[in-house]
Amino acid sequence: MAIPSQRLRVLAEGAPNADGGYVLYLLQQANRADFNPALEFAIEEANRLGCPVVACFGLLDGKSGFPEANARHYAFLLQGLADCRERLSKRGVGFVMRKASPAEIAIDLAKDAKLLVLDRGYLAIQKRWYAEITEAVETRIVQVEGDVVVPVEAASGKHEYAARTLRPKLHKLWDDYLEPLQARTVKHKADGLTLKSEIDVSNPDKVLAGMSLDTSVAPVKRFTGGHTEAKRRLKAYLAGPFAGYGADRNKPEADAASHMSPYLHFGQISPVEIALAVREAKPGSQEDRQTYLEELIVRRELAMNHVFYTEGYDRYETALPDWAKKTLAEQAGDARPHQYSEAQLAAGETHEPYWNAAMREMRETGYMHNQLRMYWGKKILEWSPSPEEAFARTLRLNNRYFLDGRDANSFTNVAWVFGLHDRPWQRRKIFGTVRYQSENSLKKFDAKAYLKTVETLCAAEG
Repeated sequence: MAIPSQRLRVLAEGAPNADGGYVLYLLQQANRADFNPALEFAIEEANRLGCPVVACFGLLDGKSGFPEANARHYAFLLQGLADCRERLSKRGVGFVMRKASPAEIAIDLAKDAKLLVLDRGYLAIQKRWYAEITEAVETRIVQVEGDVVVPVEAASGKHEYAARTLRPKLHKLWDDYLEPLQARTVKHKADGLTLKSEIDVSNPDKVLAGMSLDTSVAPVKRFTGGHTEAKRRLKAYLAGPFAGYGADRNKPEADAASHMSPYLHFGQISPVEIALAVREAKPGSQEDRQTYLEELIVRRELAMNHVFYTEGYDRYETALPDWAKKTLAEQAGDARPHQYSEAQLAAGETHEPYWNAAMREMRETGYMHNQLRMYWGKKILEWSPSPEEAFARTLRLNNRYFLDGRDANSFTNVAWVFGLHDRPWQRRKIFGTVRYQSENSLKKFDAKAYLKTVETLCAAEG
Protein backbone atom coordinates (compact mmCIF):
# COMPACT_ATOMS: atom_id res chain seq x y z
CA MET A 1 0.00 0.00 0.00
CA ALA A 2 1.19 3.52 -0.75
CA ILE A 3 2.38 5.60 2.18
CA PRO A 4 -0.06 8.53 2.59
CA SER A 5 1.56 11.78 1.54
CA GLN A 6 0.32 13.35 4.80
CA ARG A 7 2.81 11.15 6.64
CA LEU A 8 5.72 12.72 4.74
CA ARG A 9 7.45 15.99 5.64
CA VAL A 10 10.45 17.32 3.74
CA LEU A 11 12.71 18.89 6.36
CA ALA A 12 15.49 19.86 3.95
CA GLU A 13 14.92 20.45 0.25
CA GLY A 14 17.36 19.62 -2.48
CA ALA A 15 18.29 16.75 -4.73
CA PRO A 16 19.67 13.54 -3.25
CA ASN A 17 23.45 13.42 -2.84
CA ALA A 18 24.68 11.90 -6.11
CA ASP A 19 27.92 10.75 -4.49
CA GLY A 20 26.22 8.95 -1.62
CA GLY A 21 26.41 5.19 -1.29
CA TYR A 22 23.17 4.45 0.52
CA VAL A 23 19.90 5.79 1.85
CA LEU A 24 20.24 6.40 5.58
CA TYR A 25 17.38 5.83 7.98
CA LEU A 26 17.70 7.11 11.54
CA LEU A 27 15.86 4.48 13.55
CA GLN A 28 15.00 6.69 16.51
CA GLN A 29 11.33 6.44 17.49
CA ALA A 30 10.08 3.49 15.43
CA ASN A 31 12.35 0.72 16.72
CA ARG A 32 11.04 -2.03 14.47
CA ALA A 33 11.78 -3.57 11.07
CA ASP A 34 8.15 -4.32 10.20
CA PHE A 35 5.08 -2.16 9.67
CA ASN A 36 7.35 0.88 9.74
CA PRO A 37 6.42 3.58 7.19
CA ALA A 38 9.78 5.37 7.52
CA LEU A 39 11.72 2.19 6.77
CA GLU A 40 9.47 1.27 3.85
CA PHE A 41 9.85 4.77 2.42
CA ALA A 42 13.64 4.48 2.76
CA ILE A 43 13.56 1.16 0.90
CA GLU A 44 11.38 2.63 -1.85
CA GLU A 45 13.80 5.51 -2.32
CA ALA A 46 16.86 3.27 -2.21
CA ASN A 47 15.36 0.98 -4.85
CA ARG A 48 14.66 4.02 -7.02
CA LEU A 49 18.17 5.41 -6.52
CA GLY A 50 19.87 2.04 -7.02
CA CYS A 51 21.52 1.70 -3.62
CA PRO A 52 21.13 -0.14 -0.28
CA VAL A 53 19.51 1.08 2.93
CA VAL A 54 21.38 1.58 6.20
CA ALA A 55 19.47 2.01 9.46
CA CYS A 56 21.31 3.59 12.38
CA PHE A 57 20.77 4.05 16.10
CA GLY A 58 22.65 6.26 18.54
CA LEU A 59 22.88 4.94 22.11
CA LEU A 60 23.64 7.31 24.97
CA ASP A 61 24.15 6.52 28.63
CA GLY A 62 25.42 8.24 31.76
CA LYS A 63 24.70 11.93 32.15
CA SER A 64 24.30 12.35 28.39
CA GLY A 65 21.70 9.58 28.16
CA PHE A 66 17.97 9.93 27.64
CA PRO A 67 16.61 11.94 30.61
CA GLU A 68 15.48 9.75 33.52
CA ALA A 69 16.11 6.48 31.67
CA ASN A 70 17.56 3.70 33.83
CA ALA A 71 18.55 0.04 33.52
CA ARG A 72 14.90 -1.04 33.34
CA HIS A 73 14.21 1.14 30.32
CA TYR A 74 17.47 0.38 28.54
CA ALA A 75 17.09 -3.39 28.97
CA PHE A 76 13.72 -3.30 27.22
CA LEU A 77 15.06 -0.95 24.53
CA LEU A 78 18.08 -3.17 23.82
CA GLN A 79 15.96 -6.30 23.62
CA GLY A 80 13.85 -4.56 21.02
CA LEU A 81 16.87 -3.37 19.06
CA ALA A 82 18.34 -6.89 19.02
CA ASP A 83 15.09 -8.17 17.56
CA CYS A 84 15.00 -5.30 15.08
CA ARG A 85 18.61 -5.81 13.96
CA GLU A 86 18.00 -9.48 13.21
CA ARG A 87 14.94 -8.71 11.11
CA LEU A 88 16.71 -5.87 9.27
CA SER A 89 19.54 -8.22 8.39
CA LYS A 90 17.10 -10.77 6.97
CA ARG A 91 15.59 -8.05 4.81
CA GLY A 92 19.00 -6.94 3.51
CA VAL A 93 19.10 -3.63 5.40
CA GLY A 94 22.34 -2.58 7.08
CA PHE A 95 22.41 -1.60 10.75
CA VAL A 96 24.91 0.65 12.51
CA MET A 97 24.80 1.33 16.24
CA ARG A 98 27.22 3.65 18.01
CA LYS A 99 27.77 5.45 21.28
CA ALA A 100 26.35 8.75 20.14
CA SER A 101 23.21 10.83 20.22
CA PRO A 102 20.68 10.20 17.46
CA ALA A 103 21.66 13.55 15.96
CA GLU A 104 25.40 12.79 16.08
CA ILE A 105 25.18 9.42 14.35
CA ALA A 106 22.76 10.72 11.71
CA ILE A 107 24.92 13.73 10.93
CA ASP A 108 28.06 11.61 10.59
CA LEU A 109 26.59 8.85 8.43
CA ALA A 110 24.58 11.30 6.30
CA LYS A 111 27.84 12.64 4.84
CA ASP A 112 27.95 9.57 2.59
CA ALA A 113 24.20 9.12 2.12
CA LYS A 114 22.11 9.93 -0.93
CA LEU A 115 19.13 10.71 1.28
CA LEU A 116 18.35 10.85 5.01
CA VAL A 117 15.03 9.50 6.28
CA LEU A 118 13.81 10.23 9.81
CA ASP A 119 10.91 8.78 11.75
CA ARG A 120 9.06 11.01 14.20
CA GLY A 121 8.49 11.58 17.90
CA TYR A 122 6.83 14.51 19.63
CA LEU A 123 8.85 15.11 22.78
CA ALA A 124 11.01 18.21 23.19
CA ILE A 125 14.27 16.25 23.15
CA GLN A 126 13.29 14.62 19.87
CA LYS A 127 12.43 17.98 18.34
CA ARG A 128 15.89 19.21 19.36
CA TRP A 129 17.54 16.24 17.64
CA TYR A 130 15.60 16.87 14.44
CA ALA A 131 16.54 20.55 14.49
CA GLU A 132 20.21 19.72 15.05
CA ILE A 133 20.16 17.25 12.17
CA THR A 134 18.39 19.63 9.81
CA GLU A 135 20.90 22.37 10.59
CA ALA A 136 23.97 20.20 9.95
CA VAL A 137 23.05 17.75 7.17
CA GLU A 138 23.43 18.95 3.59
CA THR A 139 21.57 16.21 1.75
CA ARG A 140 17.80 15.94 1.35
CA ILE A 141 15.90 14.98 4.54
CA VAL A 142 12.44 13.43 4.62
CA GLN A 143 10.59 12.68 7.86
CA VAL A 144 7.93 9.95 7.92
CA GLU A 145 5.23 9.72 10.60
CA GLY A 146 4.75 6.22 11.97
CA ASP A 147 4.04 6.71 15.68
CA VAL A 148 0.37 7.73 15.50
CA VAL A 149 -2.60 6.79 13.34
CA VAL A 150 -3.48 10.33 12.25
CA PRO A 151 -0.54 12.76 12.01
CA VAL A 152 -0.87 15.35 14.76
CA GLU A 153 -1.06 18.41 12.50
CA ALA A 154 -3.54 16.67 10.19
CA ALA A 155 -5.83 15.96 13.14
CA SER A 156 -5.69 19.46 14.62
CA GLY A 157 -3.76 22.69 14.24
CA LYS A 158 -4.08 23.64 17.90
CA HIS A 159 -3.93 22.36 21.45
CA GLU A 160 -7.19 20.52 22.08
CA TYR A 161 -9.20 21.19 25.22
CA ALA A 162 -10.27 17.59 25.84
CA ALA A 163 -10.90 14.22 24.23
CA ARG A 164 -14.40 15.35 23.28
CA THR A 165 -12.99 18.12 21.08
CA LEU A 166 -10.38 15.94 19.33
CA ARG A 167 -12.51 12.79 18.98
CA PRO A 168 -14.73 13.93 16.06
CA LYS A 169 -11.70 15.20 14.16
CA LEU A 170 -9.94 11.85 14.49
CA HIS A 171 -13.07 9.85 13.63
CA LYS A 172 -13.44 11.88 10.46
CA LEU A 173 -9.90 11.07 9.33
CA TRP A 174 -8.68 7.80 10.73
CA ASP A 175 -10.13 5.45 8.08
CA ASP A 176 -7.81 7.14 5.57
CA TYR A 177 -4.81 6.06 7.64
CA LEU A 178 -5.91 2.63 8.85
CA GLU A 179 -4.46 0.74 5.92
CA PRO A 180 -2.09 -2.25 5.77
CA LEU A 181 1.55 -1.52 5.01
CA GLN A 182 3.17 -3.87 2.56
CA ALA A 183 6.81 -4.82 3.16
CA ARG A 184 8.91 -3.62 0.21
CA THR A 185 11.48 -5.89 -1.39
CA VAL A 186 15.04 -4.67 -0.93
CA LYS A 187 16.61 -4.69 -4.39
CA HIS A 188 20.13 -3.69 -3.31
CA LYS A 189 21.29 -5.44 -0.14
CA ALA A 190 23.70 -3.77 2.27
CA ASP A 191 26.00 -6.79 2.65
CA GLY A 192 28.88 -5.15 0.79
CA LEU A 193 29.00 -2.00 2.91
CA THR A 194 31.78 -1.63 5.49
CA LEU A 195 30.35 0.83 7.96
CA LYS A 196 31.68 0.76 11.51
CA SER A 197 29.20 -0.30 14.18
CA GLU A 198 30.62 0.19 17.68
CA ILE A 199 27.91 -1.81 19.46
CA ASP A 200 26.85 -5.39 18.79
CA VAL A 201 23.32 -5.43 20.13
CA SER A 202 22.80 -9.13 19.39
CA ASN A 203 23.64 -9.70 23.09
CA PRO A 204 21.56 -7.02 24.84
CA ASP A 205 22.51 -8.19 28.34
CA LYS A 206 26.20 -7.71 27.54
CA VAL A 207 25.57 -4.24 26.12
CA LEU A 208 23.54 -3.29 29.19
CA ALA A 209 26.29 -4.51 31.54
CA GLY A 210 28.80 -2.23 29.81
CA MET A 211 26.72 0.92 30.15
CA SER A 212 26.91 3.61 32.81
CA LEU A 213 23.36 3.63 34.18
CA ASP A 214 21.16 3.96 37.21
CA THR A 215 20.86 0.27 38.11
CA SER A 216 18.75 0.78 41.24
CA VAL A 217 15.65 0.25 39.06
CA ALA A 218 16.20 -3.23 37.70
CA PRO A 219 14.99 -4.78 34.43
CA VAL A 220 11.75 -6.73 34.73
CA LYS A 221 10.80 -10.28 33.80
CA ARG A 222 7.17 -9.40 33.13
CA PHE A 223 7.94 -7.78 29.75
CA THR A 224 10.46 -8.63 27.03
CA GLY A 225 11.15 -6.04 24.36
CA GLY A 226 10.82 -6.33 20.60
CA HIS A 227 8.33 -6.44 17.75
CA THR A 228 8.32 -10.23 17.75
CA GLU A 229 7.20 -10.33 21.38
CA ALA A 230 4.72 -7.50 20.86
CA LYS A 231 3.04 -9.39 18.01
CA ARG A 232 2.97 -12.61 20.03
CA ARG A 233 1.33 -10.83 22.95
CA LEU A 234 -1.17 -9.06 20.71
CA LYS A 235 -2.19 -12.28 18.98
CA ALA A 236 -2.70 -14.10 22.30
CA TYR A 237 -4.61 -11.16 23.72
CA LEU A 238 -7.01 -10.84 20.81
CA ALA A 239 -7.69 -14.57 20.87
CA GLY A 240 -8.70 -14.47 24.54
CA PRO A 241 -8.83 -11.60 27.05
CA PHE A 242 -9.90 -9.03 24.44
CA ALA A 243 -13.44 -10.43 24.41
CA GLY A 244 -15.08 -8.44 27.19
CA TYR A 245 -12.65 -5.51 27.04
CA GLY A 246 -15.52 -3.03 26.80
CA ALA A 247 -17.00 -4.22 30.09
CA ASP A 248 -13.86 -5.19 31.99
CA ARG A 249 -11.22 -2.65 30.96
CA ASN A 250 -11.49 -0.75 34.26
CA LYS A 251 -11.10 -3.88 36.40
CA PRO A 252 -7.39 -4.46 37.13
CA GLU A 253 -8.04 -7.97 38.42
CA ALA A 254 -9.85 -8.99 35.19
CA ASP A 255 -6.66 -9.03 33.05
CA ALA A 256 -8.52 -7.29 30.22
CA ALA A 257 -5.63 -4.97 29.27
CA SER A 258 -3.47 -5.71 26.23
CA HIS A 259 -0.19 -4.45 27.80
CA MET A 260 0.81 -2.86 24.51
CA SER A 261 1.84 0.47 26.09
CA PRO A 262 5.55 -0.36 26.63
CA TYR A 263 5.83 -1.58 23.04
CA LEU A 264 4.10 1.52 21.71
CA HIS A 265 6.33 3.75 23.82
CA PHE A 266 9.52 2.27 22.37
CA GLY A 267 8.10 2.14 18.84
CA GLN A 268 8.30 -1.65 18.80
CA ILE A 269 4.84 -2.01 17.30
CA SER A 270 2.76 0.29 15.12
CA PRO A 271 -0.54 1.67 16.44
CA VAL A 272 -1.96 1.12 12.94
CA GLU A 273 -0.93 -2.55 13.08
CA ILE A 274 -2.70 -2.91 16.43
CA ALA A 275 -5.82 -1.07 15.25
CA LEU A 276 -6.16 -3.23 12.14
CA ALA A 277 -5.79 -6.40 14.20
CA VAL A 278 -8.39 -5.16 16.71
CA ARG A 279 -10.85 -4.39 13.92
CA GLU A 280 -10.61 -7.97 12.67
CA ALA A 281 -10.51 -9.62 16.10
CA LYS A 282 -12.77 -12.59 16.73
CA PRO A 283 -13.93 -13.19 19.41
CA GLY A 284 -14.73 -9.65 20.45
CA SER A 285 -17.82 -7.48 20.24
CA GLN A 286 -18.34 -4.17 18.49
CA GLU A 287 -18.24 -2.54 21.92
CA ASP A 288 -14.87 -4.16 22.63
CA ARG A 289 -13.44 -2.87 19.35
CA GLN A 290 -14.82 0.65 19.68
CA THR A 291 -13.66 0.97 23.29
CA TYR A 292 -10.16 -0.26 22.50
CA LEU A 293 -9.79 2.08 19.51
CA GLU A 294 -10.93 4.97 21.71
CA GLU A 295 -8.00 4.29 24.05
CA LEU A 296 -5.47 3.49 21.33
CA ILE A 297 -6.25 6.39 19.01
CA VAL A 298 -8.28 9.13 20.70
CA ARG A 299 -6.71 9.07 24.16
CA ARG A 300 -3.18 8.34 22.99
CA GLU A 301 -3.25 10.95 20.23
CA LEU A 302 -4.77 13.52 22.58
CA ALA A 303 -1.53 13.07 24.55
CA MET A 304 0.54 13.58 21.41
CA ASN A 305 -1.45 16.73 20.70
CA HIS A 306 -0.73 18.00 24.21
CA VAL A 307 3.05 17.57 24.15
CA PHE A 308 3.34 18.81 20.56
CA TYR A 309 1.46 22.06 21.17
CA THR A 310 2.59 22.71 24.77
CA GLU A 311 6.01 24.14 25.46
CA GLY A 312 6.90 23.01 28.97
CA TYR A 313 4.53 20.03 29.09
CA ASP A 314 6.66 18.60 31.91
CA ARG A 315 6.34 21.63 34.23
CA TYR A 316 3.52 22.51 36.60
CA GLU A 317 3.53 26.15 35.59
CA THR A 318 3.05 25.50 31.88
CA ALA A 319 1.36 22.10 31.58
CA LEU A 320 -1.91 22.87 33.36
CA PRO A 321 -4.95 25.02 32.49
CA ASP A 322 -5.21 28.31 34.37
CA TRP A 323 -8.41 27.36 36.20
CA ALA A 324 -6.72 24.29 37.70
CA LYS A 325 -3.65 26.18 38.91
CA LYS A 326 -5.87 28.89 40.38
CA THR A 327 -8.12 26.52 42.35
CA LEU A 328 -5.21 24.42 43.61
CA ALA A 329 -3.44 27.59 44.77
CA GLU A 330 -6.57 28.67 46.64
CA GLN A 331 -6.55 25.39 48.61
CA ALA A 332 -2.79 25.07 49.00
CA GLY A 333 -2.92 26.01 52.68
CA ASP A 334 -5.45 23.31 53.59
CA ALA A 335 -4.44 20.84 56.28
CA ARG A 336 -3.43 17.44 54.94
CA PRO A 337 -4.41 14.62 57.33
CA HIS A 338 -1.74 12.38 55.77
CA GLN A 339 1.60 13.54 54.41
CA TYR A 340 4.38 11.32 53.09
CA SER A 341 7.87 11.90 51.80
CA GLU A 342 8.74 10.88 48.26
CA ALA A 343 10.84 8.03 49.66
CA GLN A 344 7.85 6.73 51.63
CA LEU A 345 5.69 6.91 48.54
CA ALA A 346 8.24 5.05 46.43
CA ALA A 347 8.50 2.34 49.06
CA GLY A 348 4.72 2.03 49.30
CA GLU A 349 4.72 2.95 52.99
CA THR A 350 1.37 4.69 53.34
CA HIS A 351 -1.72 3.90 55.42
CA GLU A 352 -3.61 2.76 52.32
CA PRO A 353 -2.95 -0.93 51.40
CA TYR A 354 -4.39 -0.76 47.89
CA TRP A 355 -2.34 2.29 46.98
CA ASN A 356 0.73 0.51 48.37
CA ALA A 357 -0.04 -2.53 46.23
CA ALA A 358 -0.36 -0.40 43.10
CA MET A 359 2.96 1.26 43.90
CA ARG A 360 4.54 -2.14 44.42
CA GLU A 361 3.28 -3.41 41.08
CA MET A 362 4.71 -0.33 39.41
CA ARG A 363 8.00 -0.45 41.28
CA GLU A 364 8.68 -4.15 40.77
CA THR A 365 7.05 -4.96 37.40
CA GLY A 366 7.11 -1.65 35.50
CA TYR A 367 3.35 -1.52 34.99
CA MET A 368 0.15 -0.38 36.66
CA HIS A 369 -3.40 -0.62 35.35
CA ASN A 370 -4.84 2.68 34.11
CA GLN A 371 -7.71 2.59 36.60
CA LEU A 372 -5.20 2.49 39.44
CA ARG A 373 -2.88 5.03 37.85
CA MET A 374 -5.64 7.64 38.26
CA TYR A 375 -6.20 6.76 41.91
CA TRP A 376 -2.44 6.57 42.51
CA GLY A 377 -1.86 10.07 41.14
CA LYS A 378 -4.80 11.69 42.94
CA LYS A 379 -3.55 10.38 46.27
CA ILE A 380 -0.07 11.80 45.70
CA LEU A 381 -1.73 15.20 45.27
CA GLU A 382 -3.66 14.65 48.50
CA TRP A 383 -0.62 13.45 50.49
CA SER A 384 2.00 15.99 49.33
CA PRO A 385 2.78 19.35 50.96
CA SER A 386 1.84 21.41 47.89
CA PRO A 387 0.35 20.86 44.43
CA GLU A 388 3.64 21.88 42.81
CA GLU A 389 5.58 19.28 44.80
CA ALA A 390 2.87 16.69 44.13
CA PHE A 391 3.20 17.27 40.37
CA ALA A 392 6.98 16.90 40.50
CA ARG A 393 6.78 13.75 42.64
CA THR A 394 4.16 12.11 40.46
CA LEU A 395 6.17 12.74 37.32
CA ARG A 396 9.44 11.55 38.86
CA LEU A 397 7.92 8.32 40.16
CA ASN A 398 6.06 7.75 36.92
CA ASN A 399 9.14 8.23 34.76
CA ARG A 400 11.41 6.25 37.05
CA TYR A 401 9.46 3.01 37.42
CA PHE A 402 7.06 2.66 34.50
CA LEU A 403 8.42 1.00 31.38
CA ASP A 404 6.30 3.43 29.40
CA GLY A 405 7.36 6.43 31.46
CA ARG A 406 8.89 9.52 29.82
CA ASP A 407 6.16 9.23 27.18
CA ALA A 408 3.62 11.69 25.79
CA ASN A 409 0.96 9.62 27.57
CA SER A 410 2.89 9.84 30.83
CA PHE A 411 3.27 13.61 30.76
CA THR A 412 -0.38 14.04 29.80
CA ASN A 413 -1.77 11.56 32.33
CA VAL A 414 0.19 13.16 35.15
CA ALA A 415 -1.11 16.59 34.14
CA TRP A 416 -4.67 15.14 34.02
CA VAL A 417 -4.40 14.39 37.74
CA PHE A 418 -4.06 18.15 38.23
CA GLY A 419 -6.88 19.20 35.88
CA LEU A 420 -5.63 18.94 32.30
CA HIS A 421 -8.28 17.84 29.76
CA ASP A 422 -10.92 18.01 32.49
CA ARG A 423 -13.47 20.48 33.87
CA PRO A 424 -14.14 21.96 37.32
CA TRP A 425 -15.97 19.68 39.76
CA GLN A 426 -17.47 20.20 43.22
CA ARG A 427 -15.12 22.16 45.48
CA ARG A 428 -13.39 20.34 48.32
CA LYS A 429 -10.34 20.61 50.55
CA ILE A 430 -6.88 20.41 48.94
CA PHE A 431 -8.29 19.78 45.45
CA GLY A 432 -10.45 22.85 45.05
CA THR A 433 -12.51 22.14 41.94
CA VAL A 434 -10.00 19.68 40.46
CA ARG A 435 -11.52 16.20 40.23
CA TYR A 436 -11.17 14.22 43.45
CA GLN A 437 -10.92 10.45 43.73
CA SER A 438 -11.65 8.70 47.01
CA GLU A 439 -11.21 5.17 48.27
CA ASN A 440 -14.79 4.55 47.11
CA SER A 441 -13.43 4.26 43.57
CA LEU A 442 -11.88 0.96 44.65
CA LYS A 443 -15.39 -0.46 44.95
CA LYS A 444 -15.70 -0.42 41.17
CA PHE A 445 -13.56 -3.55 40.99
CA ASP A 446 -12.49 -6.47 43.19
CA ALA A 447 -9.73 -4.74 45.14
CA LYS A 448 -8.92 -7.83 47.24
CA ALA A 449 -8.46 -9.89 44.09
CA TYR A 450 -6.13 -7.17 42.83
CA LEU A 451 -3.98 -7.55 45.96
CA LYS A 452 -3.58 -11.25 45.20
CA THR A 453 -2.71 -10.48 41.59
CA VAL A 454 0.04 -8.12 42.68
CA GLU A 455 1.45 -10.72 45.06
CA THR A 456 1.65 -13.23 42.22
CA LEU A 457 3.20 -10.79 39.75
CA CYS A 458 5.82 -9.55 42.19
CA ALA A 459 6.69 -13.10 43.30
CA ALA A 460 7.42 -13.91 39.65
CA GLU A 461 9.94 -11.08 39.54
CA GLY A 462 11.89 -12.80 42.31
